[in-house]
Amino acid sequence: MGDYFKTFPDSKGNYGDFGGSFIPPNLQAEMDKIADAYFSISKSHEFISELRNIRTHFQGRPTPVYFAKTLSDECGGRIYLKREDLNHTGAHKLNHCMGEALLAKYLGKKRLIAETGAGQHGVALATAAAYFGLECEIHMGEVDIEKEAPNVTRMKILGATVVPVSRGLRTLKEAVDSAFEAYMADPITSIYCIGSVVGPHPFPMMVRDFQRVVGIEAREQFFDMTGEHPDDVVACVGGGSNAMGIFSAYLEDGSVTLYGVEPMGRGPKTGDNAATITYGKPGMIHGFKCYLLQDEKGEPSPVYSIASGLDYPGVGPEHSMLHDLGKVNYTSVTDEECIDAFYALSRKEGIIPALESAHAVAFAMKLAKEQPRRSILVNLSGRGDKDIDFVIGKYGFR
Repeated sequence: MGDYFKTFPDSKGNYGDFGGSFIPPNLQAEMDKIADAYFSISKSHEFISELRNIRTHFQGRPTPVYFAKTLSDECGGRIYLKREDLNHTGAHKLNHCMGEALLAKYLGKKRLIAETGAGQHGVALATAAAYFGLECEIHMGEVDIEKEAPNVTRMKILGATVVPVSRGLRTLKEAVDSAFEAYMADPITSIYCIGSVVGPHPFPMMVRDFQRVVGIEAREQFFDMTGEHPDDVVACVGGGSNAMGIFSAYLEDGSVTLYGVEPMGRGPKTGDNAATITYGKPGMIHGFKCYLLQDEKGEPSPVYSIASGLDYPGVGPEHSMLHDLGKVNYTSVTDEECIDAFYALSRKEGIIPALESAHAVAFAMKLAKEQPRRSILVNLSGRGDKDIDFVIGKYGFR
C-alpha cells in the first residue's frame, strides 16, 4: 500500500493523465510554498502529534463501524456503516479541515478561505478557524444558502463570514469560482482550504492524506468485528473526499470491490444530474484536469443534484485515474432513490443521513438485494440535520 501513495501523485501532482496545477504564476508560487511546507511539516513529530491529539480529544475519533441489522434483514446482505456522521460537526469534512488549518498555523496564515455546497465543509472550516484563532471566509451559492439554512447559521455562530454567490446557477461550482478569486486577491496572508480532493496540486493529495484516517480505522474495525474484510466498499462521489478516505485502505486489495456512487439527479439529460464520471470526458476546471461534464466548447456544463455537496461538474483527479485503471466502479442513483434511502435508514436504524451519504446507502441497498451473501461497508459521510427542512418541504413525510 505504501508504494501506491508514494507513486500517486507524481512530483507535479499528476495522477496518470489527470491532476496537475494550471493556475496563474503568482498563485503557483504560493501553491509551491504550500506543497513544500506540507511535505516537510506533515512528516514532523510535532505536527503529527498535535493532529493526533486533535483527532482524539476534539474530533472524537475513532468513529465506529456499525452493523445495520434491521436494514440488512430487510434488504438482504450485511450492510455496515462507517459512522462519519458521529465525527465532530457531523461529517467527514473536519478530518481535512483541522489538518489544513493546522498547516495554515504553521505557515503563519491569518485567514482561511473556502467554498461550500452542503455547508458541511464550511461548518468544519469555521470550526477549525475558531479552534486555531483564525479568520474564516466561506463562499456559498445562494441556492445552497437557502437549501442548507441550518449550516449557514452554524457557520455564522462559529464566527465565519458567509459570502453569498449570485452568479450562474448559484451553487457549488460558482462558489468555488468566487473563493478562488478571493484567494488570488490575497494569497500571502490567506490560504484556500479546498473542500474535496479537487483543485490544483497539492490539494487533492493533502485532502486525501488527511481523509485516510477513515480508511485506516474502518479496515481495522471491520476486521475486528468480522474476522475478514468487506466484499464491497461504497461511498458517494461528488468531488470525492469521503470516498478517497475509505477507498484508500482497500485500493491494493483485489478481494474488495469499490463502488463510487454519483448523483443521477432527475435523469441523464444535461443539467439534470452531476454524474461526472458516468457522462463526462477529460477536461479542465479550477486549475486541474479531471473528468468533467462539459459542453461542445469544453466549458463546464450546468449540473444538478438534490445533494448540494455532490453538485459539481468535475471530480477528483485521483478518481478519474482510478476509473481509467478499473480500480473503482463508478455508478449512480437518482434523487428518488436517495430520498427512499434517506427515509429507510432513518426509520429502520434511527440514523438520519445526509442526502450525500444517502446516495451511497441507496446503492448499498440495491446491491444487498441483488447479492444477499455479500458484506457491504458504506462510508456514512455525514448526518442529515442540515437537510431535514428541505426534504420535508419538498417531499413531505413518507
